[in-house]
Order: sequence, then structure tokens, then C-alpha cells
Amino acid sequence: MNLAILQARMTSSRLPGKVMAPVLGEPMIGRQVERLRRSNRIDELMVATSTDPADDPLAAYCDVLGLEVFRGSLDDVLDRYRAALARRPQATTVIRLTADCPLTDPDLIDQVIDHHHDVGADYTSNTLGTRTYPHGLDAEVVRAGALVDAAERADEPYEREHVTPYIYRRPEVYRLAGVARHESLAALRWTVDVPPDLAFVRDVYAKLYPFDPEFGSDAIIALPVNSSVIPA
Repeated sequence: MNLAILQARMTSSRLPGKVMAPVLGEPMIGRQVERLRRSNRIDELMVATSTDPADDPLAAYCDVLGLEVFRGSLDDVLDRYRAALARRPQATTVIRLTADCPLTDPDLIDQVIDHHHDVGADYTSNTLGTRTYPHGLDAEVVRAGALVDAAERADEPYEREHVTPYIYRRPEVYRLAGVARHESLAALRWTVDVPPDLAFVRDVYAKLYPFDPEFGSDAIIALPVNSSVIPA
């Protein structure tokens, strides 16, 4: 079973409340969920947020979307993932996603999942080593047992906050695999961290969604301006 866990919170330091910011009339996280539901390899999608009261509106909105919501630690995101995974003991694979990526590519996610299973990896991503995909198309696929192992062993704050570093920092312990493009698009920025990023995403949706709600990465690349600014 491939369980996708979408981590989300309202307390972003650079752009508070961004996951609920409207994009063409719907909260940004709703637009991302719409795209994720087109994946052919994700068996179930769960949202993992925190118990902080600031995340109450986010949890309520995800309920409306029909998504299961797990609420755990605000700062120990690795433990939040472990506890969310415990609700699905039948899950063999976890796909880690973040809710600041409303231009996520479901076909690419499926490609990373397929490669993970094909090579029998413990951890697979499209950012391992040298990045070749735009920022905002990141996908990480982890064997459930490896994630539980990391949650039991990781003790550095960075490893607790960012979920997967304990695994990919230890290639002598875990089998790592990567998915890459032949032609790098690493200079493109499609994630949302600061106001110009959100403006870019809103512009993409305004130009593409009304004509093709299932627009893909190629359509974004074809736009005259196909990247947000890189913050200093």
C-alpha cells in the first residue's frame, strides 16, 4: 500500500497561512490535493498537521475535502509522520509531500513511486544528489520500516524537523535511489515560500486552469514566465 502523507501547517514564518491562501477561488492546499488525486500510484492520501490551534481551520477544511487528518507535534515532524503511519499498519510505502507545492506533478510522483519499487529501495526521491526538477515538484518515497527506524533513532533537530535526512544521510545503511531529468530545470521555482511565489502560482492557474484543469508541467514551462523569483 502506497500511503501519501501531505504535511501542512498554518504557521509558516515567511508566509503565514499560505496553505489556505486562495488560488482561483480555492485554498492553495485544495488545489494541490486536486492534482494529487490524479496520481495512479497513491493508494491513500492523508494530511498530517499539528495540534496547534492555528491549524484548526486547516484541519476543518481538509475534513470538508474528505481527507483523513492526523494531528501531531508541530516541531517534531518525523514523529508526526511516524504516528500518522501507525494509523495505517498495512502501508508498506510512504510518500512524503509538502503542502507548499500547488503545481505538483502527479505523473512525476508516480514515476518516483514506480522506480522505488522497481529497484527495491529504502528511499527514493527526485532531489537526491544534484537537483534536476523545479523546486516545488519534490517527491520522496520511503519504505515504511525505514521511516519507523528513523523516528526511533534520529536525535538531531534537523533530522526530526525534515523527516527524511536520517535516512538519506546514511547510504551505508539504507538503499537510496534517485529519479532525474536529462535536461535540468533546477533553476525554476514553483514552490510557495514568499509572496512573489504565491503571485506566480495564481498567475499560472489563471492562465491554464480555465482551459485545462489537468494542466501539466509542460504547459507551465511553455508560459512566457515559468518561474517565480529565488528569494535572497
